[in-house]
Amino acid sequence: MYSSLISPQAVNENIEDPNWRFFDCRFVLTEPEKKQAEFLEGHLPGAMYAHLNHDLASPPILGKTGRHPLPKIEDLTKTFSEWGINPSNQVVIYDDTGGIYAARLWWMLRWLGHNAVAVMDGGWTRWVKEERPVSADIFLPKTVKFYVSLQEHLSVSAEDVLNYIDNPEVRVFDARSRERFCGENETLDPVAGHIPSAVSSPFDGNLDSDGNWKSKPALRKMYLELLNGLSADQTVTYCGSGITACHNILSMFYAELGDSRLYPGSWSDWITIPERPIAKL
Repeated sequence: MYSSLISPQAVNENIEDPNWRFFDCRFVLTEPEKKQAEFLEGHLPGAMYAHLNHDLASPPILGKTGRHPLPKIEDLTKTFSEWGINPSNQVVIYDDTGGIYAARLWWMLRWLGHNAVAVMDGGWTRWVKEERPVSADIFLPKTVKFYVSLQEHLSVSAEDVLNYIDNPEVRVFDARSRERFCGENETLDPVAGHIPSAVSSPFDGNLDSDGNWKSKPALRKMYLELLNGLSADQTVTYCGSGITACHNILSMFYAELGDSRLYPGSWSDWITIPERPIAKL
């Protein structure tokens, strides 16, 4: 079973296995339909398209939720059932942006109890570069019953995070860019800054210059320094809207450091209540 990262070679070796499911999560925030059109032109054989806004998030409510709220569990269960995911399936997910959108679906499947799920290291970019097979055929899965075993410990609420501020037993990581953490060059959310006592840990630090994940020893060394004696289980990770935070969570899990918990609403949810504290550097 693959439960964190998987190489393109390993994916290619199993591309015709009927018990494997492949999902393309390519996406552009500013052009939300662009990558689905590219998917129709070519994708991994047998892959299905998972749209961030339509499949992996529910519609945001201005002033009340973050930008990408989690879908209701019953809606997500219906989606996963229609995608033909059953307990025996190995799921593989990819995108073309270093895994940031793929990691969101990876986290969501694990949150609902499906652990046989991995993100393809290097994604679509590496797959094409290595001249592996591409198809424009549309795979139509048979609807099955997706079995939910909710892993409540993998997520936290804003109230939980509020209680963790200045708690020495819990470390809160911010996966956004250092600039946004510092309250500078905020282009996505109406309020700049970060959650007080949070530690900056930009998600792109998980990747090498080619857009592949750094080695397990390198990630382990980096996160052990950031954890400062705590385990990943004693941490919470957030970002702007619950997307890139999953990249850090996946990286810590791959480095065998445990499960960091996700604050799904993240910064865009935090700032919906003006009374919540914010910090800037």
